[in-house]
Amino acid sequence: MSELVPGGNVPLPDGTLTLRVPGPFDVSALVTDDGGRVRGDGDFVFYNQPAAPGIRLLGEALTVDPPGLRAGAARVTVVISPAGPGTPFGRLPSPVLQVTGPGARVLARFAPPRPQRETVLLLAEIYRRGPGWKLRALGQGYADGLAGVARDFGIEVTEEPASAAGGTGARSRGRITAAPARGGAGGASGGRASAPGAAAPSPGGGSRADGRSDGFLDRVNSARVKAGSPPVSFDARLTEAARAHASAMAAAGRLGSESPDGVSVHQRITASGYAYLTVGEQLVSGPRTPAEFVEYCLSADRPRLTLCEPRFTHAGLAQAADPRTGDPYWTALWACPLSPAGLARTAAEVMALTNAERTAAGLPPLADDAVLTTAAQAHSTDMVTRGFYSHTSPDGREPWHRAAAAGSRHRAVGENIACGQRSPAEVVRGWMDSPGHRANILKPDFTHLGIGFAGGGRAATYWTQLFGG
Repeated sequence: MSELVPGGNVPLPDGTLTLRVPGPFDVSALVTDDGGRVRGDGDFVFYNQPAAPGIRLLGEALTVDPPGLRAGAARVTVVISPAGPGTPFGRLPSPVLQVTGPGARVLARFAPPRPQRETVLLLAEIYRRGPGWKLRALGQGYADGLAGVARDFGIEVTEEPASAAGGTGARSRGRITAAPARGGAGGASGGRASAPGAAAPSPGGGSRADGRSDGFLDRVNSARVKAGSPPVSFDARLTEAARAHASAMAAAGRLGSESPDGVSVHQRITASGYAYLTVGEQLVSGPRTPAEFVEYCLSADRPRLTLCEPRFTHAGLAQAADPRTGDPYWTALWACPLSPAGLARTAAEVMALTNAERTAAGLPPLADDAVLTTAAQAHSTDMVTRGFYSHTSPDGREPWHRAAAAGSRHRAVGENIACGQRSPAEVVRGWMDSPGHRANILKPDFTHLGIGFAGGGRAATYWTQLFGG
């Protein structure tokens, strides 16, 4: 069985899959093609429409037979929401996805970072990869219910218009992915904001200016100063990445950290030449001007925490218009660049947290090992560079091969990896919640440890612990 983290994936066997999320949750599914859009209302499986070709919903169990999906289907996105309408996830037990295959064999388990104010969670996706199918853990939340999710996947939803006093509804996706010594705020939520009466973006697609001439940075830094955070400055590489991602979202007509061509916003950042230690993104559709964008970000807790996060030093902003509808799609990027000192602080905190767990279990602490650190760092970097997530490198090398190649003489070698976690505290907590990873951390035979971290790739962050004894 695979214990998945956000962004982690696992190949699926042939046959029918069963996905369960026990607890007070409703399970739904969206069937999409390569462009990430549904073909019609029949592609939305939920409690009022519990079946579609290849998919059936029975209570808390969703069965999926990938070969039986409708023609052209390339992806099934599994969605959960609280059974009580409007109830935020923060008031409920943490959801846990369990996936079984033929013969009731457990294939994977995914416990996402605990959502709080969100009312819908994109939990996982089953997607075609070559001749087979894979499962990827997601853990992205929406704050405006199934209607918001349905719209972003191309389903028309009719709602009563909001009253003037009620303000505008907003959906956005925002995450802080942090690797410095102290973790910060973060979270993901999906959405759209509207601004009646505002000037529309230029039709026909393409990116607008980065907000430099529209006072964006002045408004941002004014808010940051009030929050006690230092100002940020524009970075051309982040702006380049933001422009590419905003254009991709506008072309597809949907928000997402990964565009239909499979390129994530974090891959665009690293492709621009910006190596980060901490990164945050805000993906929003609706605001018509940089001023409205900042106003929206300051109106909700999570976007405001991202905008005011004190660790960020650089920013990038871009907007592009959907060529079909003229709807604006924004990408704002915030980051702190990678530095040797920052990387060392990150590794030191992972080491300290790991040794605290060993001490609590009555075990001696692990010693920092420079050779294991070299191998661990190389593996994290390799996972970002070559776009994989596995203990086995594409060339077939295993952890003990990498340790020996770096010069290690330890006779016992073990490895923990993770991706997507926002801080040392989050990644160590995730490892301790997984029996296999916990066993490595608390193995009495291990005496030394090396830590690796790299930012980029689809999951934003890739972590490696390499143990020796």
